[in-house]
Amino acid sequence: MACSLKCGSYFSGFNSNSKASTSKNFPPSSFGFLGKPPVLPDQKRGTGNCTCKSENKFSVHAETECVSRSMRWWEKNLKPNMVKIHSAQELVCSLQNAGDRLVIIDFYSPGCGGCKALHPKICQLAEQNPNAILLEVNYEELKNMCHCLNIHVLPFFRFYRGAEGRLCSFSCTNATIKKFKNALAKHGSNRCSLGPAKGLDESELMKLASAGELSLSSLQLPSLKEETMEDLVIMRSMELSDLFNKADNNRMKLEREGALL
Repeated sequence: MACSLKCGSYFSGFNSNSKASTSKNFPPSSFGFLGKPPVLPDQKRGTGNCTCKSENKFSVHAETECVSRSMRWWEKNLKPNMVKIHSAQELVCSLQNAGDRLVIIDFYSPGCGGCKALHPKICQLAEQNPNAILLEVNYEELKNMCHCLNIHVLPFFRFYRGAEGRLCSFSCTNATIKKFKNALAKHGSNRCSLGPAKGLDESELMKLASAGELSLSSLQLPSLKEETMEDLVIMRSMELSDLFNKADNNRMKLEREGALL
């Protein structure tokens, strides 16, 4: 909680007209509030004596203005294995660096009632499965990325593991939380996969790159580069073939015209 404090300090508990009073001794005022020494009522010069109500003690009050808001629901009860995603690059890197651990992407929106109702249970399941990684994606903050990933309903979940890539994806609510539990039971057991973690599909990576959400040059995707080169070769071959066909058609046209002459 971020608060800003205004030091409008003042003294209370003094009343010069009080009949019942006690005398308290204070050292000479060598400290200051807001750069000025405090002014005490009925204080005799040089003695430091002041008159105050007997039922009240000397007190200093600080006027505080707190510019904060209560913790938002999607920030409550987060567990150590729940990671907030801020960009498509973070999502891709998190999936690729997860190794053989189960990774669950949780797509939510602050204004989604179903997401809010489900959140406490997701936190509880995350705590019960510490080896799994939950990546929290705020739909409102990363709307363009979510569109590229074809996320059109919330809350929505995707399960990934190692070289297997995406295992399953589905939407569920409190009423259908059994879907989530069944997926955890099926894919939650530890196992080793051959090869590096796959993460998002290459078609999805291409969509993110074309939308300006991702830089492919920063990714190590040899298979994607090979496929891209193959596509370029095929396209170039088709262009050359088209040129040759046009040249042949022109030659045949000229031959016919020459024969007519």
